[in-house]
Amino acid sequence: MKNKAQELWSFFSTYEKIWFFSIVILAGIFAVIFPEEDVNGVKGSIIMFLYLADTFLNILCELLISKQSKWNFIVSLFVEITEIAICVVLSYRFATMASTLFFWIPIDIISFLNWNKHPDRQKGELTEVRKLSGLAEFLVILGIIVWTVGVGYFLTTLDFGTDLFGGNRTLEVVVCYLDACASAVGVANGVFILLRCREQWIAWCLNTFLETAINIISGQYILLVLKAGYLTNTIYGFIKWTEYIKQNKKKNERT
Repeated sequence: MKNKAQELWSFFSTYEKIWFFSIVILAGIFAVIFPEEDVNGVKGSIIMFLYLADTFLNILCELLISKQSKWNFIVSLFVEITEIAICVVLSYRFATMASTLFFWIPIDIISFLNWNKHPDRQKGELTEVRKLSGLAEFLVILGIIVWTVGVGYFLTTLDFGTDLFGGNRTLEVVVCYLDACASAVGVANGVFILLRCREQWIAWCLNTFLETAINIISGQYILLVLKAGYLTNTIYGFIKWTEYIKQNKKKNERT
């Protein structure tokens, strides 16, 4: 057990450890400064626990993705369960909850199996990653636009009965469209991850901005710490994957 713990500790670089624990500590500080109020009859302490669990699991998952580790998908399954619980408790973001149930959970399982088939030839703990073609990028962007308009409009016709926005209908409508767009970008991100494409970091960056806007509108300030962690790790992960792809390309050209 001790040896396993030491191996796990040494698996992460000093920067990665500092990044991880900085986000965890900041989330704890924000939890004290910005305590959650009761919403829809659910105690604020329960909501805060879900937020903290979501933050911890998400940053661990993000870190494992940046390291091209297939084990990120196992952690991601716990992330999905936590985020579904948040959507149910707050009675909002049903587009995200639907995409989580019917897309993210299956895609995590399939992606784990797919990544397991493509280990790096020299470093078995890594998974081979690659770039996406231009045509595929265009089709993905078009799909996101159509999904956002269609699903966003559909959500505005529903009455979820949440008191999260204090009866402000305009904010509810804005969040409906942001939620639809975030779910579409999230699906694109999931496909990119499944295919081991570097562009998943670009999709994740856009998703982070959308999620940040939703968190601010919803008063979920503790989750802003998580989004700050996303942005820094997205840049870090994009750089690491890009360097790997370049090095792998040179190796293939030599052979």
